[in-house]
Order: sequence, then C-alpha cells, then structure tokens
Amino acid sequence: MSTAPLHDDLSLPFQIEQCDVRGRLVRLGPALDRMLSRHSYPEPVAHLLAEATVLVATMASALKFDGVFSVQAKGDGPVSTLVVDFRTPGDLRGYANFDAERLDGLELGPGSERALIPLLLGKGYLAFTIDPQGPDMERYQGIVDLSGATLAEAAHAYFAQSEQLNARIVLAATHRKAPGEARRHWRAGGILLQQLPSQAGGLSAEERIFAWEKATALLGTTKPEELTDPALSHNELLFRLFHEDGVRVYEAAALQDRCTCSADKVRGILATFAPDEIADMATPEGLITVTCQFCSDSYSFPAESVNTGTPSSS
Repeated sequence: MSTAPLHDDLSLPFQIEQCDVRGRLVRLGPALDRMLSRHSYPEPVAHLLAEATVLVATMASALKFDGVFSVQAKGDGPVSTLVVDFRTPGDLRGYANFDAERLDGLELGPGSERALIPLLLGKGYLAFTIDPQGPDMERYQGIVDLSGATLAEAAHAYFAQSEQLNARIVLAATHRKAPGEARRHWRAGGILLQQLPSQAGGLSAEERIFAWEKATALLGTTKPEELTDPALSHNELLFRLFHEDGVRVYEAAALQDRCTCSADKVRGILATFAPDEIADMATPEGLITVTCQFCSDSYSFPAESVNTGTPSSS
C-alpha cells in the first residue's frame, strides 16, 4: 500500500484479503464544514449531525444503486428531527431541528458525545430509506427504535434487523482550530466492515467466524482521533488496522456538499397551495420567501406569480 497524501471528502472501498471482509472508509473535511457552518447549530447538535452525515455517506457508498439513500431520526429529545440525504454519485445534504431551551437545560460535559442518542434524540425511531431511480425500481425503508448510546450502535441494530450478512461501523467527529485560523472546522470519519458471502473453496464456517471476529476486534481499536486526523492518510490508517491480513484498496469516490433545492422546485411546491394560503404566506409587500432547511438558501417570489407560472427571482 502507498502512503499518498490524504484527500478529504472521499469514500474509499477496500477489502481485507484473508478475512472475506470488504469495507468503506469515509473522511469528510471541507464539505462537512460547509454543510454545518450554514447553520447556527450548538456544538452537540453539530456533532450529532456530523456523525449522521458520515454514517449515511459510509452506508450509501457501499450500495450499488442510482438514487437517494437517506437516514431520518425522530425523537422526543431536544433534537426532534435529523435528516441526511446521499444522492448518487456522492452529493450530501443534511439538517437538524432542535429546541434551544431544552438543549440549554442539559448538562453536556466531556464524554457526552458517547451518549448523543439518549441526551439529544431521546426515544423515537431511525429510518433508513433507499429510493432508487429507474423504472420498476421499488423504494425500501427499514425502521428501528432509537437504541443504544450512539448512532453507530443504532446502526448496528439496523444491521441486525435488515442485513443478511454481518456488518459493523465506527464513527467519529470533531472540530478543531488550525494554526492561524479564526474559527474551528469540522471533520469526521467512519469505517464500515461487511462480511462477504461464503464461496466454494473459500474459508470454512469456523474460519469465517474467526476472521470476522478478528476484523471487528481490530476495527474496535480505531481511535476517534485516527478517523479525523488530517495528517493521517487513509491508506496509513487502513494499514495500521488490517495489514496482517492484507488490505487491498480500490479507487476512491468523491463526496461533496450539494443541495438539490432550486427556484423551480420551490415554485412548484408553492403552486400546490390554495390561493388563500398563498395570500397568507405573503408579506405586506406581496412577496413569499422560502428558506431551504438543508442549505439555508432563500428564494423569493411575488405572490401573484406563483399560480400564473411567472418566472421568479431568487
């Protein structure tokens, strides 16, 4: 394996040769930081959304499909809703709704990132949705209770319910200030392992059990700072973890912060409302302004143009 310089915002497929295990390593830097910096999220909420973004990017990039993969969490905690979308080939967007007063009442100290689900989301559910493009393609959704302390643990509950093969994931997020920087920047990383189907002439059943236990034990030694360290290349990290059994890496895929909103889409949504509802939305000046929850871009339309299809300004 080479030790090429780290490139952020990527999903790197790899295979542990002697363990019948494949995986994905995701590292997010500028794309994640741009996504979070558009909103005034308190640090715990931003941390939760950062880990959710890595979770989605890691799981979606391991799927073979064209379309949208999303994770949505709904709970009775201070963070009521969290949504992250991945649109092939690598576009990410996400947002979180939270109650600032309830959040201020929490005691969040060192180590609270290890219990973000009970602290921030509370009781509720986590929905994983695959919406493939193309004719005769069916939408799939798997729903699990919000269980465990972290998003990784909640994902393991989903794997146990929905996956035919073993799967395991680790996630981490942090924000740090580089020398000379005025503010902190968010970074995150994750590794997903999946056991490959058994093959004729391959590992025996007992060997497969041992190999999977070994791979997941090694994965469990991954430190959060290793997943987010900008000075540690992805190749070096994988070599540290799995070199004894041989690691083959494949071509990395780019990930980017990109929303799908547009003036035409917003106008189309507004056109579904009744005229009296449109009038109620308008300002005294006769304008309707809609702000995208994901990217915070705003679109303004003259109220009289909505039903007539008159081109809008944004």
